[in-house]
Amino acid sequence: MTERIIGVVVTHKRRELLAESLKVLSTQSRPLDHLVVVDNADEAEVRALVEGSDVPTTYLGSKHNLGGAGGFALGMLYALSLGADWLWLADDDGRPEGPEVLATLLDCATRHGLSEVSPVVCDIDDPDRLAFPLRRGVEWRRLRSELGGSDEDGGDLLPGIASLFNGALFSAAAVDAVGVPDLRLFVRGDEVEVHRRLVRSGLAFGTCLQTAYVHPNGAEEFKPILGGRMHTQYPDNETKRFYTYRNRGYLLSQPGMRRLLPQEWLRFGWFFLVDRRDPAGLRDWVRLRRMGRRERFERH
Repeated sequence: MTERIIGVVVTHKRRELLAESLKVLSTQSRPLDHLVVVDNADEAEVRALVEGSDVPTTYLGSKHNLGGAGGFALGMLYALSLGADWLWLADDDGRPEGPEVLATLLDCATRHGLSEVSPVVCDIDDPDRLAFPLRRGVEWRRLRSELGGSDEDGGDLLPGIASLFNGALFSAAAVDAVGVPDLRLFVRGDEVEVHRRLVRSGLAFGTCLQTAYVHPNGAEEFKPILGGRMHTQYPDNETKRFYTYRNRGYLLSQPGMRRLLPQEWLRFGWFFLVDRRDPAGLRDWVRLRRMGRRERFERH
């Protein structure tokens, strides 16, 4: 209890969802020492909601939309400036599954010597279903009950696997080592980029199977190809596709990710040319990933 844990939440025009999240964040059995909320819409009603919370809070309203990446960067740096030993990161459209999540994560990190630990991210409407499909080897897992930890880790941990902005608990030393999200990415891929850095840092991290964070299901974006042996990502609107494909172009040009390039071309080539019969879609994918590779980060 002597360690200072500060929560960081980023929000943008989701007051009602944020209110549900704050209810659970403020009633943890291991209480937060402070909560930082970054509001990318700088709304007075969100400020009032945050400042009325049951835990000590700081509201940071931004008149410039920083996106998820910039919002977490600002919130994480501010939390460090307040003396955080641990940072608990959360988006505004999800929430911990109950009041024991923070205590469980902290205990798991202590027992396994982790610098970062995440809960399982489950479908908010069906808590046994994963909000995002998880691939282990060549098999895709879609249910929480299908996950199995390493025997040497007591069966309660998936080492080296983590969702970083949905209830993730970072030590301050881990943030010192891997840094904060890249503002240029704005949205989409910022979590993957921090995960890449975390892997390359050599720090121990993983997913605690004993607790969960509930989040709207995002599995519909992942389209099966080759009889379900592989998946590819196709967001449901042009703006999401712009940031997803552009940022992936940047990500896959970085150390630690380049080995995935042949698979990337195979998956998206097959998806657009064979499954969708959409050569124009493939040309647009190539254009956007080239923008990212060349670090052309203008907003959509």
